[in-house]
Amino acid sequence: MCKRNLLLACVVLFVSVFFVNEVKAQDPEFTQFYANPLYLNPAFAGSSRCPRMVMNYRNQWPGINNTYITYSASYDQHVDALSGGFGMLVTNDQAGDGTINTTNASMIYSYYLPVTNTFSVKAGIQATYAQKSVDWSKLNFGDMIDNKFGFTLNTNEVNPNRTVTNVDFSAGILGYSSSFFIGGAAHHLLEPDEAFITQGTSPLPMKITAHTGAIIPVGNQSAKYRRRRRRNANTLPESSVSPNILYQKQKDFQQLNLGLYVTKGPIVGGLWYRNQDAFIVLVGLMTTNFRFGYSYDVTVSRLSNATAGSHELSMTIQFNCRPKKKKFTPVSCPSF
Repeated sequence: MCKRNLLLACVVLFVSVFFVNEVKAQDPEFTQFYANPLYLNPAFAGSSRCPRMVMNYRNQWPGINNTYITYSASYDQHVDALSGGFGMLVTNDQAGDGTINTTNASMIYSYYLPVTNTFSVKAGIQATYAQKSVDWSKLNFGDMIDNKFGFTLNTNEVNPNRTVTNVDFSAGILGYSSSFFIGGAAHHLLEPDEAFITQGTSPLPMKITAHTGAIIPVGNQSAKYRRRRRRNANTLPESSVSPNILYQKQKDFQQLNLGLYVTKGPIVGGLWYRNQDAFIVLVGLMTTNFRFGYSYDVTVSRLSNATAGSHELSMTIQFNCRPKKKKFTPVSCPSF
């Protein structure tokens, strides 16, 4: 079983790197979508008004030799002088136990427009510097196999010995009221080339994201919650239900996620279904200034026995800030 899983991981990585004319790259994903808001949609920059730090970790398919491990960290806040928010986002994705390493660093600006007393719009733009490299020492090829001793020979394959770098841009928009939101984003507007050997043969396809949802306070607290939130952006409802829909498309890959969050005091529970692929189970802890979440992807496809699912952790630190002179309505969306 171990040898079969290792072989599967090596085949996936080999095809992804060297058959660049046939395979198109895809972005890593986080299933705690709203616990990594800047990664989901650049329009979320500054959406909570006060400074916010977010950290995320995802281990996808650990049963196949740690195939995909992704880290993310971000900072954002609203600034009156900018008429919007700014943010910084750094992600690192390691495929095949670090065989392929991708690091992205982004700067984000989002413009805030209060349309009415109850409805606002944010539009964001993101500039990204990306770097992708291959650890050649971790790759094995057929001509390295000795019939008696295994992988002991030198390969005749040519080491490209290069790191691919590029600049990319993304954009997003978000409309919201005190209890409802809808948004969309387009990542990789320039479709940058990621080929290691033959340049110009491996563009990173544009990713389109659409998402919508609502936070519905439960019981007699609805009016009280809205009044408290206008005074303090970090105010959380005591109990709520939040249905959500998220759709993503990148090249031929399409994904539809249907989910529901239930909040009771500081405890959050969530359940998502990802089209014919996985169920996502989530549990989180929320306070006014700190949020921590854990989610597990239960794979339901034919890979389920080999992958061991996916684990994800998120942590958000929400800072307090002085009341703003200009009116600002924070986005009401799930924390995870």
